[in-house]
Amino acid sequence: MLFQRQTFLSLLTVFLVVMVHLASYQARAEDFLIKVTQPISVSRMASYYSQQGYKTEVLTEQWLRVSGQTQNLELMNFFKTNSVVHVQKNHKIKIQENHQLKEQIAQYLRQDPNAGFKPFAPSKKDNPPIPVLPSETQGPDPLFSKQWGMNDIGLKRALEINPGHEIIVAVIDTGVDYTHEDLVGNMWRNSREIPDNNIDDDQNGFIDDIVGWDFLDNDNKPYDLAATSMNDLLNGGNPGHGTHCAGNVAARAGNSKGITGVAPQAKIMALRFIGENGTTADAIKSIKYAVDNGARVLSNSWGSEGEDPQDPENQALRDIIEYAAQHDVLFVAAAGNGHQGKGYDNDTDKDPGVPASYDNDNIISVAALDSSDKLGAFSNWGARTVDIGAPGVKVFSTTVGHKYSDTVIPIFNATWDGTSMACPHVAGAAALYWSSHPEKSYKEVKEAILKSARPVAALNGKSVSGGKLNVEDLIKF
Repeated sequence: MLFQRQTFLSLLTVFLVVMVHLASYQARAEDFLIKVTQPISVSRMASYYSQQGYKTEVLTEQWLRVSGQTQNLELMNFFKTNSVVHVQKNHKIKIQENHQLKEQIAQYLRQDPNAGFKPFAPSKKDNPPIPVLPSETQGPDPLFSKQWGMNDIGLKRALEINPGHEIIVAVIDTGVDYTHEDLVGNMWRNSREIPDNNIDDDQNGFIDDIVGWDFLDNDNKPYDLAATSMNDLLNGGNPGHGTHCAGNVAARAGNSKGITGVAPQAKIMALRFIGENGTTADAIKSIKYAVDNGARVLSNSWGSEGEDPQDPENQALRDIIEYAAQHDVLFVAAAGNGHQGKGYDNDTDKDPGVPASYDNDNIISVAALDSSDKLGAFSNWGARTVDIGAPGVKVFSTTVGHKYSDTVIPIFNATWDGTSMACPHVAGAAALYWSSHPEKSYKEVKEAILKSARPVAALNGKSVSGGKLNVEDLIKF
């Protein structure tokens, strides 16, 4: 009898604890990613959640997005089954912050709190139509001398040896000004799609996706709309971030306009998933689209300082990067811009820059160097988790509206600095090399990039290669 009483009291205690636990988790609007495995299919799981009143979206063959009024993540994990193997938040994602710009703006507002603000990029209604391929004149690019980074990595000599061939590079970012005079000729064109007929001709699930896709606004015009408000800028946005990155990758060469990208024969697939609200789900869709539609190199100048402490493993993002590896696709990533603009060691810090520091072997993580071969003060490093350095301080490239600059916003005198700028140099280098060696695997391309790096003291013991990108040496590899 005493044993039965103790058992009853124990069960009662557990029951009361669970009830208190449940009471503390009030239903609220939530956004989750759920990984499903056999015997239940992701579509069947989506159907089940839809019937319960949730909004669902199938992301991959294993991952499902579920949003609506639900309990929080910890409680959701109580309901894992043999078919639901992982539940996580749909994490917010943003571009790598330009802390210098952010501080300059904050200082400006402290001096004049009532300062007006004029958007630095067009509003959403101004998304321009996708132009037809233009006719071009031939001649030297007049602004190449302003590109200290391209000169530093030996681009001119490399292109004399081998100008490369066509290959698709996905710029996964804030969009691209696909009308820009120095980019329009190198935009990827989906040859399987008939423009403007409002039909999904290639049956890939996207209507009239001619140069890419906008996964924020879910339309076929992935135009660069970064930083359309002061709030965007204060949250780390850069006006024209994706366009600046695209120019570093593949601005057209020899068209008597502007600058030269590292891979001037490459085609730029524009994928927009970052603006005021970028998420892991949007990143997954962007990466999957790029892989499924023929991109070989992915340029990723975005990420965060560590994972969410309440949800420490973004398995969904790791899985989609592995999906890219399974399809022989390189994932080039910015190493991170430090804590409040001060770089740190991704190997040892509790909040390493991610996804750059993930252990997926198709990742090339890139640190930022200045014109004196010193690490940018903001740049992260890591003997195990950062692979190579590339130009990332005061970088001159394309900007929205047929412009070119190494300064983000002249009034604030903040330059284009960041591992965001270094990343597309390496993405372009991968494209330049791979386009001439299509028989090689992503592992061999990564190996060639790292082995051809030129040693610099700033990265000795602080990166896998111990050196900086040099495309002249790479093209000979």
